Amino acid sequence: MSERRDDALALSLKETPLSRERIFSGRIIDVERWKVRCANGDEAPREIVLHRGAAAVVPLYPDGTVAMVRQHRVAVDRITWEIPAGKLDSADEDPLLCAVRELKEETGLSAASMTELTRLLTTPGFCSETIAIYLAEGLTQGETHPDPDEVLRIVRIPLSEAVAMVMRGEIRDSKTICALLMTAECLRQREQA
Repeated sequence: MSERRDDALALSLKETPLSRERIFSGRIIDVERWKVRCANGDEAPREIVLHRGAAAVVPLYPDGTVAMVRQHRVAVDRITWEIPAGKLDSADEDPLLCAVRELKEETGLSAASMTELTRLLTTPGFCSETIAIYLAEGLTQGETHPDPDEVLRIVRIPLSEAVAMVMRGEIRDSKTICALLMTAECLRQREQA
């Protein structure tokens, strides 16, 4: 699409905030009630979850295996398969620094190279959270330093098996699904180059 058409589309769809009211302030999120003017001129209410953002990492070993995190997520009452990830310390923290920190804390790994795969909008219908996702390669093992409230198990599995688990619906965490599929495609493109 041309830049001019993009601008016209943005103007034809844009919602303009008219007012904001904080209804909850928490350690991880804040929640606000907004009134917006829709592109058609109508006013509408919105409930917006404000999140400072996060970073996540696919630790890829030379043999094609990846380090995955197993942990219980009480909000969905299930033990999940996830890639290492964590919240930014502040909204202006460089997501790469967060990714390096979380990789080290959760797995004990350091990476010689970190390649940004994408910036994922987790649930843009109501939440401002963006997760920067990185591919970590050239891994070296060190000591883990999980947060006091994190109980994790690190499991190393072939990337191909992780992708198969995504396709069978066994991995359901959205950042992990996106990251694993993008990593597999990245490797496919490298092989073809």
